[in-house]
Amino acid sequence: MDIKRIPLINREISWLYFNDRVLQEASDPTVPLIDRIRFLAIFSSNLDEFYRVRVATLSRLSNLNEKAKELLGYNPKKILNQIKNIVVKQERKFNNLYENIIVKQLAEEKIFLLNDKQLNVTRGAFVKSYFRERLLATLVPIMLDEGQPFPELRDRGLYFFVKLTKNKKSRYALIEIRDSLSRFLVLPDTNNLKFIILIDDIIRYSLEDIFFIFDHDNIEAYSIQLTRDAELDLDKEVSEKFIDALAKSLQKRKKGKPMRLLYDTEMPLEMVTYLVTKMGVHAESLIPGNRYLNFKNFISFPNVGRPELEYPYYPPLPINGLSFGKSLMEMIAQKDYLLSTPYQSYDYVIHFLREAAIDPKVKEISITLYRLADHSHVIHALINAAKNGKKVNCLVELRARFDEQNNITYSSRLEEEGVNVLYGVINYKVHSKICLVTRIEKRKPVHYACFSTGNYNEKTAKIYADHTLFTSSKRLTGDLVEVFKALKQNILPKGLKHLIVSPIDSRPAIYKLIDTEIRNAKAGKKAYMILKMNSLADEQIITKLYQASNAGVKIKMIIRGMCCLIPGMKGYSENIEVISIVDKYLEHSRVHIYCNGGDELIYLTSADFMTRNIDNRVEVGFPIYDKELRKEIRDIIDLQLEDNTKAREINSHNTNKYHKTKSDTPNRAQIEIYNYLKNKN
Repeated sequence: MDIKRIPLINREISWLYFNDRVLQEASDPTVPLIDRIRFLAIFSSNLDEFYRVRVATLSRLSNLNEKAKELLGYNPKKILNQIKNIVVKQERKFNNLYENIIVKQLAEEKIFLLNDKQLNVTRGAFVKSYFRERLLATLVPIMLDEGQPFPELRDRGLYFFVKLTKNKKSRYALIEIRDSLSRFLVLPDTNNLKFIILIDDIIRYSLEDIFFIFDHDNIEAYSIQLTRDAELDLDKEVSEKFIDALAKSLQKRKKGKPMRLLYDTEMPLEMVTYLVTKMGVHAESLIPGNRYLNFKNFISFPNVGRPELEYPYYPPLPINGLSFGKSLMEMIAQKDYLLSTPYQSYDYVIHFLREAAIDPKVKEISITLYRLADHSHVIHALINAAKNGKKVNCLVELRARFDEQNNITYSSRLEEEGVNVLYGVINYKVHSKICLVTRIEKRKPVHYACFSTGNYNEKTAKIYADHTLFTSSKRLTGDLVEVFKALKQNILPKGLKHLIVSPIDSRPAIYKLIDTEIRNAKAGKKAYMILKMNSLADEQIITKLYQASNAGVKIKMIIRGMCCLIPGMKGYSENIEVISIVDKYLEHSRVHIYCNGGDELIYLTSADFMTRNIDNRVEVGFPIYDKELRKEIRDIIDLQLEDNTKAREINSHNTNKYHKTKSDTPNRAQIEIYNYLKNKN
């Protein structure tokens, strides 16, 4: 099969249709109203990052010559045009949903979003008082002088573009609205009616207080937001020089090339023209938006109404047989345990690290860190371990996109506290989620491991659906000792027997597993694969999956985000079905299940089927050997395959049609998984 000719969905276009599934959740009347607003915020935040990274990359590629584009397999300029067409339609859908549906349904709940034109005398006085006491000192307008260059706008910053008019003569100004300011103000109730005003409209209402020294007949303000190229140009040497280069690159990121100028559609054409001319923004970068930009802040929209306007809170469940009142390591020494967040409490991971920090028998802790919570309990436990005389090795990936500054800060703090901080392998991001504790028992070292599909981050663990394995299995910990031994030397681990580690092992191991299914299918034996991940884009693996499908291997996939493979195509993928689940929790776990001639193999991993994960990162896949845990994972995956409420079918038409199953009974996998784990206890 010629890799250049296999049918593929462009990865950027596929990603946009994933974000459309997020917009579907905001449109779904069965989703509680406040959570629908939060899905709008997620959609907006996703799109910001998409422009900062993916559109920025395409913009660079668009300057390639024709021969280079042929090697690339697509024309970047053509894809950029497609992106703009899709995004404009999505923004239109977004605006209609917010303005004509969400706001009206809030009103039906006696919650009113007021703008600056809807304030009566009493509320107006309250707003003016709030403005003068809390906001005025933070707002310093920049007057735009014809003879001065246009100021550099902050990446993703929210600004008002202001026009003051006197006798048909105009002058312009910019006001930056800082992220540190709360976006919402809850006004005093009246007759059980709730009122909320956005900071945007408080400022609009108070423009005269800002520009009082300028003589004018009319004043008007419109929102704008600029998204910049966020990719970094880095010195790849892992050293103090690298850290300095990274810090400087983060400063440059704020001044990257403009990728998208989002603007209020009510803005007069002459003002749009002024911005385009002064900022040098290309026409394809202009995206019309609504009155309220930087919508990601709406993730914090206050619920001043009924509790039912939000999804009910499901308290994290305990893990059957694993008690906080006893030594976790003593229990893990007896058997493996599986943690499935957010259904079960992430406190088990924190408790595991805290126990290791104070246990006199523990001599060494090694861990890889990619994204961390603010005020991280993980960092706190590691520092305490170092203070208690443990040798702590902490590999912090400084190149974790958009977490670079946070990780630089944590690295410095860890080093100050006596932790041995490692900075990974040259040219490879360390994306694995692994932890190894070495304990002396009967004068011999015994190892305890914590493998995960998600980050060591207690904040995201509340909303990301991931799996974590606690084990003392010598098969797995023996390999993990070799992994950390290699990472400490800044080299890649080799010769492992049980773990599958990118970039050396993953591609050959995946091919071997797929080839086994192909061979069994051709021999008339049962052959299948069930693969769950965030993204599928690697063309060589897609080619391999098409070959497996043509051989008769039944393939079911659960892919949350981009999927470049096209299911159900004659001659390629007739035996492949793909669904995507978008719901309250972010589906983040990576699970591989292979029939293996009836002796089913189950792997969990930190890697997606992306070229970067397979070839350019250090990732760790780990087999599940415990029969009870294998059944638990299989049951959870089966519940997801039967989802007919939040699962969408991936197809060549990108319609995001809801998945139909044999059962007419509604099945929402995330609720079913919670109940399944609850019943196990």
